[in-house]
Amino acid sequence: MGKYILKRIVIGIITLFVLSSATFFLMKATPGSPISSEKYKTAEAYAAAMEKYNLDKPVLEQYAIYMMDLAHGDLGESMITEGRTVMYYISTGFPVTARVGSIAFVIAMFGGIALGTAAALSKRRWISNVCMFVATIGVSVPSFLIAMLLIIVFGVTLRWLPFVGLNKASNYIMPCIALSLYPISMISRLTRSSLTEVMKQDYIILARSKGTPYSQVVLRHAIKNAMLPVITYAGPMFAGLLTGSFVVESIFSIPGIGSTFVSCVMNRDYPVIMGVTIFLGILIISFNLITDILSAAIDPRIKLK
Repeated sequence: MGKYILKRIVIGIITLFVLSSATFFLMKATPGSPISSEKYKTAEAYAAAMEKYNLDKPVLEQYAIYMMDLAHGDLGESMITEGRTVMYYISTGFPVTARVGSIAFVIAMFGGIALGTAAALSKRRWISNVCMFVATIGVSVPSFLIAMLLIIVFGVTLRWLPFVGLNKASNYIMPCIALSLYPISMISRLTRSSLTEVMKQDYIILARSKGTPYSQVVLRHAIKNAMLPVITYAGPMFAGLLTGSFVVESIFSIPGIGSTFVSCVMNRDYPVIMGVTIFLGILIISFNLITDILSAAIDPRIKLK
């Protein structure tokens, strides 16, 4: 397993290098500049800003300077807001996004497993149909549209829930529901198909033939073995929720890393865009690795090579 982890770390570093390089050159290919003549009124101030942020140098030289600083752990500072480093934006925005994402993850796991289990084990056809209808809605309707519908119904029309910022606990309800509905749908589908297959296995039939109560067969044997696809999906899903939904955060005016990223893209704040992209890439790669290790720990048949 040690060789496998080391191999994945090396692959992750290469992936981050490719990601950061691609992001850098794509930003440079985009028309416009974060250094505007509106902000720097005189030619001297404009030239000083260009020199400060190395924008007066050739693109390849800018790339070499940035990658050298990145290798030393320096993500740079904002070109738009003076004195604000990239780490400041990450340290202030990510905890907010992480809180919302963690709550959405818990809702998605419990809701998805419950719906999938009910659909797979219920002997009443209508229960299975209702569960799969909810799952279909979650997959078909985008999260930003769900967010808008929740705001219109529960925020504007009924006025039950607040929908701006995160000032109190009730502010978390609609953003978390909007973020979790798609994962709920995916998890419920995975749970349903996996549990249906597991219930047909010989060891389940043997356990039931021995007189083991049905509830114990499901909880001790079936659920555990049916959770492998769910866990495989849960790792990248958790990373995705932790990185936040950019659109949902913007809709609910959540001061997280997603809304910060959108604002920086609009202002062409190159260092913040690069830093946030690399940070999110590290999160996704790390959670994928953790998912692989957990899958091998749960199912001994999986060998990490």
